Amino acid sequence: MVWASWTTPGVFTGRGGARTNEAGIVVGDLTVHTTWDGNEADVAVQYTGTSEWFTLTGSPVPCRSEVHSRQLHQAAVEAVKAGGGSTVPQL
Repeated sequence: MVWASWTTPGVFTGRGGARTNEAGIVVGDLTVHTTWDGNEADVAVQYTGTSEWFTLTGSPVPCRSEVHSRQLHQAAVEAVKAGGGSTVPQL
């Protein structure tokens, strides 16, 4: 089984925050986490320093390779920074 994950703490949301399935719009200092299982990538956010994770709306995303999932993670970080009720970007 292949898998990979990436975590980026200290991502400050842009105006309008990031949209999650569980909590709606979240704003502030977030940690973005992406897990790839070989077939799809799950993207979640949490308030940095807390334990509760929220699914970023649009997750999971079909993802064919580890490289593609890493690119997706970076795109999600940039989307959260941009704000505007960001969701998982489509690459």
